[in-house]
Amino acid sequence: MHGTRPESGLEIVVEDARHVGEKITGACLIVDDEPRLRQVLARLMEQEGFVCHEAGSGAEALELLRRTAISIVLSDLRMPVMDGIELLRQVRARYPDTAVVLITAVADVDVAVSCIAMGAADYLTKPFNLDEVRARVAQALDKRRLLMENRGYHERLEERVAAQGRRLEELFLASMQAFAEALEVKDRYTRGHSIRVSQYCVAIAQRMQLPPDVLRQIEIGGHVHDIGKIGVRESVLNKPGPLTDDEYEHIMTHPMVGWRILSPILGDAPLALNIVRSHHERFDGRGIPDGLVGKSIPLEARIAAVADAFDAMTSGRAYRRGGRLDLDAAMHEMRRCSGSQFDPEVIAAFELAVAADITLPDISQTSELPVASLIAVS
Repeated sequence: MHGTRPESGLEIVVEDARHVGEKITGACLIVDDEPRLRQVLARLMEQEGFVCHEAGSGAEALELLRRTAISIVLSDLRMPVMDGIELLRQVRARYPDTAVVLITAVADVDVAVSCIAMGAADYLTKPFNLDEVRARVAQALDKRRLLMENRGYHERLEERVAAQGRRLEELFLASMQAFAEALEVKDRYTRGHSIRVSQYCVAIAQRMQLPPDVLRQIEIGGHVHDIGKIGVRESVLNKPGPLTDDEYEHIMTHPMVGWRILSPILGDAPLALNIVRSHHERFDGRGIPDGLVGKSIPLEARIAAVADAFDAMTSGRAYRRGGRLDLDAAMHEMRRCSGSQFDPEVIAAFELAVAADITLPDISQTSELPVASLIAVS
């Protein structure tokens, strides 16, 4: 049976046996400046199982939305002060999970397209019947549900990816620590060296105001910079005296050995890999393995070169008869080699770090060898 209400512009269809399926439920807000139109549409929506709220203006609608969870808004397009377009903007900005269907007596395709582009779930023109309203509302709520499910899925996916990323980083760092510990088992004189070099590297990098992601890679690179010494003969690593030329050449293969070992692992940490390969490059171009000069040496490797040499001078080595230098002697040598072996800017940052918080390892020996022999191999 059809009933027509001329004052509303709505054609209401009373459903009988033709009406099948479950009713739609939820909270609905009807916005119109004409009370009779709101009442007609509210009765229609209540028949479909909605709990209906009414607002006579856009401002009133926003206040009600602030206090009440609303699934869908049915709003007239043409209203004084705040029209349906502005209300749509406000709802999309403040309550993105609320679907909005705009209603007007004017069938204008351009307006409809514009509303949809702005985020309206649908667009209805008067007069309409219950079947049309029910279908459009159901479609709008389905779209809302899918959008919310999709967002929830992405949020959960991001959480899982983040958790997996943290786990992979933990495993990666554990593997790096295992590498370092494997080297320390082979060469007892390097015990603690990699950790100290890593700490010194980070201290220098902080004084140079490098960003956190760079600091992280530099820290990793410091931990594994000497990993290539796994490929060095133990008789050379633990030799109780100066190295021959052949032995020196053999031990200085460790940057390339380490680089080859870690290249498949450190693909996502290229700065750390640069440290492994280039921490024995010299600022004057006389280093190994590539003979890089000045700023062509990666900054992170220039930082590691300073940290590595400093720790070599202030801790013992099997192939040195002497022990360590004290802080003043070590710093004097670092300054002397600034511009030749080391980058002056890195040395300046290192001096700031030393002045601030670097503590030397507790080794009571004193050096008996010339300083140059202490920094030749680290």
